[in-house]
Amino acid sequence: MNRVPDTTWLIENGRIVDPAQSLDRKGRLLIRDGLVAAIDPSDGDLPNNCHRVDADGWIVAPGLVDLATELGEPGHEEDETIETGTQAALAGGYTSLACSANTDPPIDTAAAVEFVRQKAARADRCRVYVIGCVSKGREGEELAEIGSLVEAGAIALSDSPRPLNNTALLRRALEYCLMFDKPILDRPEVPSLTRGGVMHEGLTQLSVALAPMPAEAEDLATSRDLRLLETTGGRLHLSCISTRGSTELVHRSKNRGTQVTVGVRIGNLCFDDERLRSFDSNYKVNPPLRSQDHIDALIEGLNDQTIDVITAGHQPRALEKKMQELDAAPFGMSTLDTALSQVITYLIEPNKLSWSRAIECLSYMPAKVLGIPAGTLTPGSAADVIIIDPRAKWTVEPSELHSCSHNSPLKGEVLSGRVQMVWVGGHRKFWRQ
Repeated sequence: MNRVPDTTWLIENGRIVDPAQSLDRKGRLLIRDGLVAAIDPSDGDLPNNCHRVDADGWIVAPGLVDLATELGEPGHEEDETIETGTQAALAGGYTSLACSANTDPPIDTAAAVEFVRQKAARADRCRVYVIGCVSKGREGEELAEIGSLVEAGAIALSDSPRPLNNTALLRRALEYCLMFDKPILDRPEVPSLTRGGVMHEGLTQLSVALAPMPAEAEDLATSRDLRLLETTGGRLHLSCISTRGSTELVHRSKNRGTQVTVGVRIGNLCFDDERLRSFDSNYKVNPPLRSQDHIDALIEGLNDQTIDVITAGHQPRALEKKMQELDAAPFGMSTLDTALSQVITYLIEPNKLSWSRAIECLSYMPAKVLGIPAGTLTPGSAADVIIIDPRAKWTVEPSELHSCSHNSPLKGEVLSGRVQMVWVGGHRKFWRQ
């Protein structure tokens, strides 16, 4: 992939969508010196040497932000590397990623934070932020050295995808993180109710005779997390809910004034548990794919702002791991390359979600949760910009995806919409030939 030098760009005739400014209209965007210089600049304000991009018929939006991406390094390079993961991110329109702490060893020391930051700087693709562990070794017994992690650059704390099952530890963490103003990200689940489970408990699960993962396991943990948040006043983000019950609990909690934020993975919005009839291990994810009534509740939650964030839920897994029997195969789905196209195909085109709300959930809100300067095209902000062709049709071939692992269940599916160009800090880092 070629890289152009820092220069000045004028993106013309595109539909600019920026929820942070309540902006959704045709216009032109000027990028200069790594920043968004102006929206609809006059001709007299344009420098002579600017590169022009005709974006007629395309969407111009702030770069996408993902809250918890598994980048593999260190310890799981067979699944993903920082190099391949950030390349997949650019191809999917992501200009900022928060790297999950479930590496080997886990990111529970300042040195581990620095390792990821240095590797990401050398890769020089999208921005990579680091999530530190809540507990030492992600074992859920003793708090990690949170102050040291924050000082080293960790922007959030999480043991995800392992849930914070130790209630006393979660309470202490919420209280302790108040002094750093950093969020804790938890994936709500009661592990004793899902141990050995493969898929959502329901009629489909009974018919295919696979071990169940009941919705109550998530609902109970969500209720506990919300109660602890109300008690401590800390910052909590539920990283991926998947049930009607959790959505209703969050809705009621927000109505009481709780400052909780909530995410949902794109897979839980697009696919239902019927997909497991194929016994394709690429559909084995956690939280599991639920029945359609849960999906409908999640989409309603996105539209009424109960749910704040759509995450890619990128969990790359090497081919040999996913080729095992379904019971033994690990959870996970590779999604960075395809998440935006899935949103367009499954949500925007069927009029279940507007373009403005989709960009808000994919860009502005995740940036707000993390407290990073991203997710907007406001003049003076960093020029993290993407151009999307909403009419593009493309057929998914997993082997052609940029991620190191190809555990996508979308082989042969035709998706709508595709990223055409990506700028990070004013550098054009990706463009589709």
